[in-house]
Amino acid sequence: MNPPPAEATPRPPRRRVHTRARLLAAASELFLSVGFARTSIEDVCAAAGYTRGAFYSNFGSKEDLLLALFDDQAGQRLAELAELAAACESLAPRERARRLVEALLRVEPAETGWILLFLEFRLVAARSPALAEQVAAHDRAVAAALAGVLERNLPELVPPGASAGQAAAVVLAAREGVLARTAAGGAAAEELLAATAAVLSGLSRR
Repeated sequence: MNPPPAEATPRPPRRRVHTRARLLAAASELFLSVGFARTSIEDVCAAAGYTRGAFYSNFGSKEDLLLALFDDQAGQRLAELAELAAACESLAPRERARRLVEALLRVEPAETGWILLFLEFRLVAARSPALAEQVAAHDRAVAAALAGVLERNLPELVPPGASAGQAAAVVLAAREGVLARTAAGGAAAEELLAATAAVLSGLSRR
């Protein structure tokens, strides 16, 4: 019997995957409860039950750890958006676009902490060129992933004359601005959400 073909990229050992998951879970709780600036690597290690050596075998810095959490959150939201797009296939393009844009912009109660955390991190990154580039790289990766979702599932959200990448960048920028202004909820937040969804979906193809 021939041996199975070698994988192009070796899988990390199971223990390392478990360690990384525990560090991410501990960091998530700490960042959301006390914020990014007030959480130290030592705090994360203590909460996860690991040493600094275990931390640095998985992440290069506290910033890398937080960006990994943001990557996970973005991946979950994009997967939910693709599922919703599939469920709305029978709707007229304009209504379909409106529902999907509103779903992307709406702040669920469980998301409020993540929004505040990301805004805090952006302010920190704005004062560090190296960190700002890391955040920009994260933004580009998320925009590229969203562009793929638009091309496959939501072509009506790409206006004529624009690329899927450009549409994705604008949607994400609008989303972040809306989330920052609607995290507290209330009537004004609902009005802004409805207005933004109407404008963005109004740009869709008929």
